[in-house]
Amino acid sequence: MIKLSKLTDYATVILSHMAREDGRVHGAIEVAAATGIALPTVSKILKQLSKAGVLSSQRGPKGGYALRRSPHRISVASVISALEGPIALTECSASLKSCEQAAGCRIQGNWNLLNQRVALALESVTLADLIAPCQPPQEVVIPVSRLFR
Repeated sequence: MIKLSKLTDYATVILSHMAREDGRVHGAIEVAAATGIALPTVSKILKQLSKAGVLSSQRGPKGGYALRRSPHRISVASVISALEGPIALTECSASLKSCEQAAGCRIQGNWNLLNQRVALALESVTLADLIAPCQPPQEVVIPVSRLFR
């Protein structure tokens, strides 16, 4: 199973809240109250998203955080990368240095292809897509002949 961290999950909740009121500055206390996520966790995530360029921050009594771009221009991939680092399904997709088998691996290029396609899929989904009304999932049909090539 491919699994994102709890912080990344919380980041999407936080950003979805902020995207519903785009153009407004949001304080950490307000975001914590609205999302039900603990204030220290919200503060940590807001700082990471700001450092990664997803949010802008403003100091002062009326300060807080705001989306740096429109929700239509913030990809899920950028949110994941801000909290998890580069999108990689295997160690060798992120760095050859971390895999002891890299020198003799004959499928590394295929993993890179798969990694690129997953990254492109995540790039194609935006924050605006996450806050859009939920549509029933469409069934994905993979022909049996493609499964056993």
